[in-house]
Parts: sequence; C-alpha cells; structure tokens
Amino acid sequence: MVLAAHGTRDPRGEEVTRLIAAGVPGARLGFLEISSPSLASVLDLAPGPAVVVPLLLGGGYHAHVDIPAVVAGRARVAPPLGPHPLLAEALAGRLAAHDPGPGDAVVLGAAGSSDPAGLAAARAMARLLAVRLSRPVTVGFGAAAAPSVERAVARARARGARRVIVAAHLLAPGHFHDRLRASGADEVTEPLGPHPAVLALVRHRARVPSPAPAA
Repeated sequence: MVLAAHGTRDPRGEEVTRLIAAGVPGARLGFLEISSPSLASVLDLAPGPAVVVPLLLGGGYHAHVDIPAVVAGRARVAPPLGPHPLLAEALAGRLAAHDPGPGDAVVLGAAGSSDPAGLAAARAMARLLAVRLSRPVTVGFGAAAAPSVERAVARARARGARRVIVAAHLLAPGHFHDRLRASGADEVTEPLGPHPAVLALVRHRARVPSPAPAA
C-alpha cells in the first residue's frame, strides 16, 4: 500500500502525515509536491503490484488529475478517504474534547476547493456528522468556496449560539487549520491525524475497487 499525501512546508503537518502512515502497517508514504519522498519515487521502488490510497478527504483536482498522472497505470488508485461515516466518527471523537452542549453550534471547517466534487464531499461530510451527533452541522470553507468559515461562524453566532465550535475537517495542521483558528470561533478541534477511525478508513479504502473509467 502506498499513501499519497499532498505535501506541506509546515513541519507540524508533515509530522502528523507521517504518524498516519506509521499507523498503517506495511504502508509507504509518498508526496505529490514539496515534501519527500515523492510519490513517483516510492512507486518506482515498489516491489510488486501496489494500491495507492490518497490521503485526501474528498474528490478534487489532486484526486482526479494529479495522482492518476503520477501513477500512470503503474498501480491501482483507491478512492479518496471521504466522505465516509468513519470520518464522522473521527470528527465526533475530536469534538468530544470540547463537550458541545445544546446551545452550542457546530461548523464543519473544510479547506475548500475549486473542484465541485471536493465541495460536495465536504457538504456530504457535514450531513454525516449531523447524523452522528443528532444535531445540525453547517459547513464553512477556508478558501476558494462559500460560505467562508468566518461567515459560517458569524451566522451561527447571529442565530444565538452559546458557543461556536469548528470541527476541523483536516488531516493535519498547517495553513488551513490556522485559518480555522482565526475564524472567530470559540473553539476549534484538532485535525483528525492518526485517529483510529482514520487509520481504519485508510485500510478500508485500500480494499475498495477503483471506479470504472468513464465510457
């Protein structure tokens, strides 16, 4: 199994990404850019047939274009991690540390994307988390989409929320988690990182057949 991560200049984000990989026995980690080793070099050294699991929380350009271009038929590419109920389990676990009460509002804070598939995945995750928590969950984006997380927090506060808690729909710390922390929310959860449900989902995705190519 090869885990495909985006890469980051933030050492905190790279460390957490490596912790995720370390939590999946036998997995090798490769990055699309910035960090090393590169995904291409990891695939070059793979001893046999490989499956590439994108460490991405939803579909988007990286999942649909970048990773397939690097793989170039050398391995099977699994679906991205989200949306999936196991991510809702991980998000609920991170939220538990903040003990959201009946008067509190929960906002799913996602990175954002220019790809409609990525935005749809984040909105689907908000619905899955709402079911998991049995309470409303809205969504806000760190960039490239509306509503912004700042706007989503402001709307929740205007509706009379006692506290506004942002559930960070991110795998690792870095630029987007910093954006969530600056959104005006009362509290922001830690990124999902190597949560047991995330690690279980990575293993599950490796077993899921890849979608058939479009006709």
